[in-house]
Amino acid sequence: MARHRSPRIDKTPFEAEILDLSHDGRGVARREGKAVFVAGALPGERVMAEQTAKNRHFDEARTLEVLAASPQRVVPRCLHFGSCGGCVLQHLDESRQIEAKQQVLLDNLERIGHVAPASVLPPLTDASWGYRRKGRFSVRRVDKKDKTLVGFREQDPRFVADLSECHTVIPEIGLRIAALAQLVDGLQARAHIPQIEFIAGDAADGFSGIALVVRHLQPLGDADLAALAAFAQARDWAVFLQPGGLESVHALWPQAPKLAFALPQWKIELLFRPLDFIQVNAGLNQKMIARTFELLEPQPQDRVLDLFCGLGNFTLPLARLAGEVVGVEGEAGLVARARENAAHNGLHNVQFHAADLTQDQRGTPWMRQGFDKLLLDPPRSGAIDVLKQLPLKQFDRIVYVSCHPGSLARDAAYLVNEQGYALRSAGVMDMFPHTAHVESIALFERG
Repeated sequence: MARHRSPRIDKTPFEAEILDLSHDGRGVARREGKAVFVAGALPGERVMAEQTAKNRHFDEARTLEVLAASPQRVVPRCLHFGSCGGCVLQHLDESRQIEAKQQVLLDNLERIGHVAPASVLPPLTDASWGYRRKGRFSVRRVDKKDKTLVGFREQDPRFVADLSECHTVIPEIGLRIAALAQLVDGLQARAHIPQIEFIAGDAADGFSGIALVVRHLQPLGDADLAALAAFAQARDWAVFLQPGGLESVHALWPQAPKLAFALPQWKIELLFRPLDFIQVNAGLNQKMIARTFELLEPQPQDRVLDLFCGLGNFTLPLARLAGEVVGVEGEAGLVARARENAAHNGLHNVQFHAADLTQDQRGTPWMRQGFDKLLLDPPRSGAIDVLKQLPLKQFDRIVYVSCHPGSLARDAAYLVNEQGYALRSAGVMDMFPHTAHVESIALFERG
């Protein structure tokens, strides 16, 4: 059987004029009529580049030298920029980053959805450094380097970036990556720890609110357990162990740490577990909730449906404003904790239901209840499956929070072109500064 061979890559450096910025933060050039995506290059620049991949319809390359720089180019803050794949836009001025993301949103709405908002919302921004309170570090022992690497994946995702620090992660963790790598390298089980997740809530009662979850593929010995506990104790962190699936996660130290964050504007405290989904950017999250409610305009007499509700990040503060709120989420564990959070906050006008929103839910009691307004915060795949099931005529107003502009554009096409809604406004929110990730929000009203 003949083996498939990858197209041969020509490593000869070539000069390129950068015409545009792609959705993933690379410069776009054309070479012999073919699109080339050039990592590390910005629109308006002239660069020397080297091909890194060859495809039928486009090629990929990396910048070797900037021959003529864009006025929007800045010096990256992180010494690992260019190798680490955690963020790809540090070389672009921050104000231009959010403009580029807004253009990605508008282009997707036009190209995929064939729709345009009546108005573009002002971008939402918050702290651009030290904002990331949740994430996953890959761990790999590299014998050739005689060290253990802890960090995000490189731009080539086969490799773990050799990080000493990260300026987008909250500084309590981001400036201690080298110490974390040294800790793991000293463990007997260092070759059997593939990842460490981190999450941070609010500090309280002498506890920093920071927790690590150490995934390990073989049982840890007493010396390793003691080393992990001592590392956490010295920093007032919590450390959890994960020997198997999600259900295997358990606290090593302390026995029952309280993980929580507050939404003070609505007098809400959300309790969570260390592998639960929470929005990574605490400051932007509060601004996002406030903008969502400005667009949704919940009234004391309204019944509101919140789909893909998670722990109740929107649902619980919304219950302070609306008459009744129903939250629906696919992960049963999150639903259980959302109910606990409702009780924790003394809310009695909110219901939570577990349901796979990609499947037919038309026979479920919550689907048959009447509602006035709809809030959606779906995963990257979007909400088209559940939108096609809902009796949409009951909703005067729909607010859609999106983490993927392509799926938002597809769903907007359905709401506008098939269901008669008007796209009143849309805009971007910089949940992940210095990355190409585009978080956005849109308001639909019945035409």
